Amino acid sequence: MDTIRESFVNGNTSSIAVSDSGVKLVNAVEFGYTDPVDGSQTANQGLILNFELSSGDPARAVFRLSGTGSSGATIRMYLEQFEKDPTKHDKSAPLALKDLAEEALNLVQMEKLTGRDAPTVIT
Repeated sequence: MDTIRESFVNGNTSSIAVSDSGVKLVNAVEFGYTDPVDGSQTANQGLILNFELSSGDPARAVFRLSGTGSSGATIRMYLEQFEKDPTKHDKSAPLALKDLAEEALNLVQMEKLTGRDAPTVIT
């Protein structure tokens, strides 16, 4: 997560080229959590890569590290993409989000960082 943070949150995202699929990184932000009961705050809960699709619509990839430490921890990736065309709403998530997933994974160099070329779980 530190590598992603340094490259995108603290780095310059404007120099990153638009992918062949038309997915463009707009910015990257880090997010925290505020407990609604006691108001306590926890920083560095994950990273959000905000994208613009070739259609001009927004999309994002959220990366979170879960677990108690770096050993045995799980990197979770959540994908969100706006689709205004109702004829595409029945498309399966893996197909609908394929370009976004590939772009996000390539940008953060997930295979290089983890040694994995595929996820262990997809939900």
